[in-house]
Amino acid sequence: MKTVINSKNAPQAIGPYSQAIETNGTLYISGQLPVNPTDNTVPETIEEQVEQCFANIGAILKEAGYGFENVVKSVVLLDDLANFAAMNAIYAKYYTEKMPARLCYQVSKLPMGVKVEIETTAVK
Repeated sequence: MKTVINSKNAPQAIGPYSQAIETNGTLYISGQLPVNPTDNTVPETIEEQVEQCFANIGAILKEAGYGFENVVKSVVLLDDLANFAAMNAIYAKYYTEKMPARLCYQVSKLPMGVKVEIETTAVK
């Protein structure tokens, strides 16, 4: 059985997908763009964009009854690997022990021209 998770405190899906799906104690969060859900704006800097991604991920985790301590894997997409150190510094604020597995790619382009997108999997 799968449950669709939808938080009003994260950007709404703009296509045929869900913000997140929970099944058998696992939460699969779709890639989160750095979009502020209250006004649909995107911050300028990579640091601000990564923080906004984590705010969106946190809202979805909370809606589903999870926390960052439940995250087991992240996939980070960057438009430029030159932003890796800045992203990593913010990432390290959210995962301080028992860090999740992670994959990080440079991609040629992301939706809305953003610099980062983060997908997350969490387990209870």
